[in-house]
Amino acid sequence: MARKDQPAVPPLPDGARLVVPVMGPGTGGSGRSTVAGLVASAMASAGPAVVLDLGLRLVSPWSAWCTERGRGLASIPPDQPLRRSDVLAAAAYCGSPPLPTWQVLTDHQDWAAPPLTLPSDPAAWYQLSALGGWRTVVADTAHPITHDIVSARSRGTGGITAAWSSLPFAVPILCAAATGVGVHAMQQAVHALEAESFPLKRLVIALVDQANDRQPPVVKAASTMLAPRVAAVVPIPYDSALRTVGLREMTRLRPRTTHAAAALARAVFQTAQTTWGASLGTAEQPAPYNRSPEQTHHRTAHQSTHAEVPA
Repeated sequence: MARKDQPAVPPLPDGARLVVPVMGPGTGGSGRSTVAGLVASAMASAGPAVVLDLGLRLVSPWSAWCTERGRGLASIPPDQPLRRSDVLAAAAYCGSPPLPTWQVLTDHQDWAAPPLTLPSDPAAWYQLSALGGWRTVVADTAHPITHDIVSARSRGTGGITAAWSSLPFAVPILCAAATGVGVHAMQQAVHALEAESFPLKRLVIALVDQANDRQPPVVKAASTMLAPRVAAVVPIPYDSALRTVGLREMTRLRPRTTHAAAALARAVFQTAQTTWGASLGTAEQPAPYNRSPEQTHHRTAHQSTHAEVPA
């Protein structure tokens, strides 16, 4: 266990970028947003980190959790070239100094404003985060993972889960409530991933205690059985501060919660190094906009940089 004054993970190598899609078996109740914030807070010590809020504005907690608002996603035009300064101005800040702070791209519009149409393609979000220059990109996704996998399989097409997981240097986190029902949903999601030949050794599982009860035997059994098959199983303890102020006041979190956040970050970092090597390679960078007819939009310079290390 790292000391309180030690960062959870070492600084990411120059040019590296980790993508951490945080997903849940259903549309809510798995602690997905909390886990996304915890891993971003711990990874922020390794370099600039951002959370991409993919949820609907009226059910997302992120606007309330921000300590310093940005211009919001509504300020980013979907059909015009962008500068890095535009993306950074749209991002809000989260976290409480002296702890590391991180940023979040979310929708700050009033509740009565028309819904914002967000891109469904993970590549668009990756391109946006690359333009922002963040080292760690945490996606707080909104799709139910098992339904997405089964639906995509029945259609014979790729789903959102597969698209997020195939991004360069992506280490997904699957969240589940630490209850019998939550573990059952999580096991179904793992079976669906395995059926689609997803490499489970690149998957981190977060079991979130939401009731401060003793862990049911079924949860302990599931955790024990899954631990050898996935990259890591990390328990997230109950914290009353998360129920009252969420992640707005990080200094109020209990030490065991910050230790769990550090364990999540270490699991992600170690999984990435095991998969792609200690250097993590060089992430794709946005191509400069030169206003030529051939380059009418900002785009990412594509490179083959994320081949997995042979076993």
